[in-house]
Amino acid sequence: MARQVKRAFRYRFYPADGQAAELSRAFGCVRLVYNKALEERTRAWYGEQRRISNPRHERRDRARLARAQRELSRKAKGSANREKARRKVARVHARIADRRRDFLHQLSTRLVRENQVVVIEDLSVRNLLKNGRLARAISDASWTELRSMLEYKCAWYGRELVVIDRFFPSSKLCGACGTVAAKMPLNVRTWTCECGTTHDRDVNAARNVLTAGLAAAACGDGVRSQRESSRTRQSSMKQEPQRATAGTPRLQAGEEVKPARPRR
Repeated sequence: MARQVKRAFRYRFYPADGQAAELSRAFGCVRLVYNKALEERTRAWYGEQRRISNPRHERRDRARLARAQRELSRKAKGSANREKARRKVARVHARIADRRRDFLHQLSTRLVRENQVVVIEDLSVRNLLKNGRLARAISDASWTELRSMLEYKCAWYGRELVVIDRFFPSSKLCGACGTVAAKMPLNVRTWTCECGTTHDRDVNAARNVLTAGLAAAACGDGVRSQRESSRTRQSSMKQEPQRATAGTPRLQAGEEVKPARPRR
């Protein structure tokens, strides 16, 4: 014989006036403590600054890779030893790529799981690679692959990914007063604004990008450079749709509307 088990019970409670007052006081205290704890947690979360440095996987195995490439160049073409040396170079390259991909997967998954909105900056990596001093470090960081991972993982987890325009002055913009500095060379890592606030270049840029991204996520408006809203020099505000009038005849004063002839 099957035995039925009730999963839940529902009761209705009719408290007296004194009991209702005590329950209201208790619930009010619990709500106050919960809101205070939530406020402290939110303040600690936004106040936390976590820097993620470039692991430089290619630099770690640079000597091993150079040694393997020298051995490959000394082997005769078409020989079995050259094929072994070629495989050795390939294994070093695969080791670097695997370690870099594993780090990017862990980083992107943590960012997507811990945040509802992820804000990144649209960088022209192709133009940045033209800098001979920074090309190797930028290539080793693999920013393009990190962005692609964030895009499809945000779609998986139902997160929102906001991309800030590349011309947004995140580094030169003061997060305290909103003043934009005239110049900001790469060797300047700490600078002081006219208002007296001292900024760390990376931290200030991250805060400005986050603020602009949250504003864009809330208002639905793109974030563009302050010097130029877009290539057409139009405002980044949401524009009202214009009616298409090209090729449509306009009626003159006193003219009657003629019915269109039916098509055969």
